Amino acid sequence: MSQPGFWDQGSKNTSILKELKILKESVEGFKFLERELRDLEELIGISTDEESSSLSKELNKVESEIDRLEFKIYLSEPYDSGNAIISIHAGAGGTESCDWAQMLIRMYSRWVEKKGYKIEMLDVLEGEEAGIKRATFIIKGDYVYGFLKSEKGVHRLVRISPFDANKRRHTSFALVESLPEVEAVEVAIDDKDLRVDTFRSSGAGGQHVNTTDSAIRITHNPTGVVVECQNERSQHKNKASAMKVLRSKIYDLNKEKQKEELQGMRVKGDIGWGHQIRSYVLHPYTMVKDHRTNLEVGNAQGVLDGNIDSFIEAYLKKR
Repeated sequence: MSQPGFWDQGSKNTSILKELKILKESVEGFKFLERELRDLEELIGISTDEESSSLSKELNKVESEIDRLEFKIYLSEPYDSGNAIISIHAGAGGTESCDWAQMLIRMYSRWVEKKGYKIEMLDVLEGEEAGIKRATFIIKGDYVYGFLKSEKGVHRLVRISPFDANKRRHTSFALVESLPEVEAVEVAIDDKDLRVDTFRSSGAGGQHVNTTDSAIRITHNPTGVVVECQNERSQHKNKASAMKVLRSKIYDLNKEKQKEELQGMRVKGDIGWGHQIRSYVLHPYTMVKDHRTNLEVGNAQGVLDGNIDSFIEAYLKKR
């Protein structure tokens, strides 16, 4: 930051200032723990039996803070500290899978509320009877991508279908994609490589949304990547949101080509049997099991209410 011309670099400053903030938090957190432990050690040396209970509580607080700081070691990969773009796609199965995709949106929305993060919906294609066929949204906050990269893959639901008059058990699948939100300076996109189409928004919305060509479809010709956004009333806002998703998808493709690891950030395979990363069983018993870590949680409803941290932590630790 002391270099001449630093403040003239525009948007590049944002990522540098963000990196500085993260480094300061880590260093200051470590120094704080050092001071706390040193003070506790001195107090323990001169404390009486009556004071031991109070000191024990203070020690527990410090241990919790150590655990929190230690866990950040698992979030040290590129883009872990930033926002995440989540896409959810219903699998085969019609209304049942569309409803399951909607349930997953609710699960992540509840998780966002508990964490104090923010969620911004970019694109939604509603199901014909219920639920959604697909949805894309950004979750904003510190380390969101680091946490939610664990969620990419096929999610399987087993339950008594509310759409079946005979109350039979159904199995549904939905695909969750998790990508980092990439800043404009990190992916070079030439305007001449883009084809931008406008069209009229579909689905629920006000009169303005449904009667003007405000929806945007952007095609990146060199890669064939296509993104759409129709959630905003303004064509300008829809284009800006679509470009965010496009940058992330092109970044994703570039990274996979460089490392030749197609599974790195994108999910490959059918949205069906044999590809699920996690199963949510609501009948004949209740259990959620992650097939990568073998972690099982009996409170399935709690998980669907956004309590997914145990699965995230188990995945990151195993990696």
